[in-house]
Amino acid sequence: MARVTASFIDIDKAAGVLRAGGLVGLPTETVYGLGANAEDPAAVARIFQVKGRPPSHPLIVHIGGAEQLDDWAEEVPATARLLAEHFWPGPLTLVLRRGPRVPLEATGGLETVAVRVPAHPVALALLSAFGGGVTAPSANRFGSVSPTTADHVRAELGDAVDHVLDGGPCEVGVESTIVDATGEVPSILRPGGVTREDLEAVLGYPLAVPATSDIRVPGQHPSHYAPSARVVLVEPEDVVAEAERAQALGHRVGVFLPSAFADAAPKAHAVVPVPDSMTAYAHGLFGFLRELDRRGCDLIVASLPAEEGLGLAIANRLRRAAGPRSSV
Repeated sequence: MARVTASFIDIDKAAGVLRAGGLVGLPTETVYGLGANAEDPAAVARIFQVKGRPPSHPLIVHIGGAEQLDDWAEEVPATARLLAEHFWPGPLTLVLRRGPRVPLEATGGLETVAVRVPAHPVALALLSAFGGGVTAPSANRFGSVSPTTADHVRAELGDAVDHVLDGGPCEVGVESTIVDATGEVPSILRPGGVTREDLEAVLGYPLAVPATSDIRVPGQHPSHYAPSARVVLVEPEDVVAEAERAQALGHRVGVFLPSAFADAAPKAHAVVPVPDSMTAYAHGLFGFLRELDRRGCDLIVASLPAEEGLGLAIANRLRRAAGPRSSV
């Protein structure tokens, strides 16, 4: 479990901020969230303003336990209850029919709502002290690298956040898995901290991971989780050559170097050794991207891991980080 640094006084203060319509930076096991009272449309609207997030992009409602699910969603199918029983608290978000308690401002105007129970003691203590649901997308500017420490939140959003709870570095490091549970057969809309294999083991059948969906959920924008540096993806065996080519052309190149090629470290501005463990890679991914930005890289060369286990979520984040960026 993550290190707890927020005090009970801090948590009570944060709960008061939420009741007053303010915004709180809060730790979860995945990434830090930018929280607001889920039932306060004005507070929810402020999340979109601070992040620069399009209002059509729905938010996740964080609740204190599975027993609260029927307070926020309607027509909850048995498969959703089964998944909640096995994976909550934890990095799993369920998309369900919206209950009347959820304002449309929190769902991007949709009649579905994304709900989860975070597995972080500070987040759970805040939810208990507040006594309601908290909408909390990642606490960063829309499309940029998600924060995994309280310092990341403060550095990126500053005084736009009324209070930041420090719960230490996030344990998982990538966002929750989002599962569409509105129909008879669930599907994965965003891979994340709960693996497809773990979900399939509980359900007893394979799950699709569609490239597109009629249901809008967080993390679907073509460019997302993106550092300031441009990200280029190549095959693992081409990482060294591509990095040296770009460096020779005058780029300040950062490299995600696969361990298989550790003995052939490229001539580059900065090199990040990629962990063999996908758990360690997921935990460090967003920090690696931030570090290469901090070191002044303008281009990052990386490759995708095998898309199994947490590798599926890591590959998803890297593809979005390398996605086409708006020229506006």
